[in-house]
Amino acid sequence: MNGRNFYITTTLPYVNAAPHIGFGQEIVAADVIARYQRLLGNRVIFNTGTDEHGQKIYMKAVEAGKNPQDYTDEYAAKFASLKELLNLSFTHFIRTTDKHHVAAAQEFWRRCQENGDIYKRMYKITYCVGCELEKQASELENGRCILHPHLELEIREEENYFFRFSKYEEALLNLYENKSAFVAPESKLKEITAFVKAGLQDFSISRLKEKMPWGIPVPEDPDHVMYVWFDALVNYVSTLGWPDDNSDFSKFWPGIQVAGKDNLRQQSAMWQAMLLSAGLQPSEKILINGFISVDGQKMSKSLGNVISPEDMVKRYGLDATRYLLMNLGPFGEDMDVTWDKLDVVYTADLANGLGNLVSRVSKLAEKLGISYQADLEFSFPSLIHHELDQGGIGTLPSVYDYHLQEYQLSEALKSIFAETEVPAGKALAHGRSVAELDKYLAETRPWQMPTETAHTVLQEVIADLILLARRLEPFMPDTSSAVISTLTAKPVRAATPLFPRLS
Repeated sequence: MNGRNFYITTTLPYVNAAPHIGFGQEIVAADVIARYQRLLGNRVIFNTGTDEHGQKIYMKAVEAGKNPQDYTDEYAAKFASLKELLNLSFTHFIRTTDKHHVAAAQEFWRRCQENGDIYKRMYKITYCVGCELEKQASELENGRCILHPHLELEIREEENYFFRFSKYEEALLNLYENKSAFVAPESKLKEITAFVKAGLQDFSISRLKEKMPWGIPVPEDPDHVMYVWFDALVNYVSTLGWPDDNSDFSKFWPGIQVAGKDNLRQQSAMWQAMLLSAGLQPSEKILINGFISVDGQKMSKSLGNVISPEDMVKRYGLDATRYLLMNLGPFGEDMDVTWDKLDVVYTADLANGLGNLVSRVSKLAEKLGISYQADLEFSFPSLIHHELDQGGIGTLPSVYDYHLQEYQLSEALKSIFAETEVPAGKALAHGRSVAELDKYLAETRPWQMPTETAHTVLQEVIADLILLARRLEPFMPDTSSAVISTLTAKPVRAATPLFPRLS
């Protein structure tokens, strides 16, 4: 199979706090997509990293009595450690303090400036340090930022450099119209379209160094540092080696970007305008996640309700944590979690669901002395397409493949575990799910059948379970491998529990 180049990136989390469940979900979603693309035979670059400049970081470092670089080094290591903690397959980890990124951000600035899109003027704004963004009256509630109501807004007046955002209103609207799936889900595309139609205001892209020294120096002006958003967004191309001629940039850009809904404006409007200004192609697609609350409240250290990926792995194990994160819901939807809710899903879907099914089938296979007899070994690409309609519509993907092509990760996962409907005219059925195999075993009761008939039924169930496990690989790679190893052993032996009961 001739593969293609595929690039996916998360946002770069701000290093003012340890990783929480929200970023855990974002980076595992990107990992699932990256793993799926590799299984299709594609060459993949998967980028993540850390956003390390700006006033919020500087203030946190000062509060901690640390040098900003030492402070960011400490937190960057915590995000890098997610690779092992969550079994992530990212290929690139960029820090905005990296020398190459600093040089790339400065070159990006120069190109925008040469295009006439950067100018200097005095300005007065209402500013939220938490968002590192200017706030309009429509974005405030009771005089406070909706996202950071605990922070006092600042009134700022100083001379800064500005980016001509207003110049790109028509170009952005044309992008959204001509590329109807540019932002997903559709509701977020409508939201950003409405924002741009309401009129764009040029935004500040520098800060006076004497007031905020922690940032990338503005080219040819040592009195200013770059605004954190201008600097950080450039990582999506600097990580590919841009602007070097011999880089991966020409092979892999544009790419897919995964972001939270608080990043909608920055990723799908500001960054796209900046790309156009610098003479670069817009992104391929922006996937927007919803917010995760905990028992109806925003996660907060002061409330003591922050759920971290590390805590989840300690309680549920690695692959179970990946499942729980991907099971929370589709892109765009807000989600509410509690430990009790997570416990219920873990027990129902994993311990009593997949884990129990594999245990029952392997135990019965051992008792009956069954070994799996495969008529045909499938590679992954043929595996997801092999159930083709004989009536001539063989170009349709499996329902699993269809959902992953549409970046509907929770739906693809559901097609593995639950009884699901096949989208009419868009996909084909692809074998039985965990729930459907449980139902089939309950109906056929092979343990009560004559040995020869039981052998036939068990071979069928094992074949479906192997197919199911292969589809599970992007989501739960270790579990996929364990199920396949168990069921293809000759002879099959009873499996140890995949998902232990919670204590």
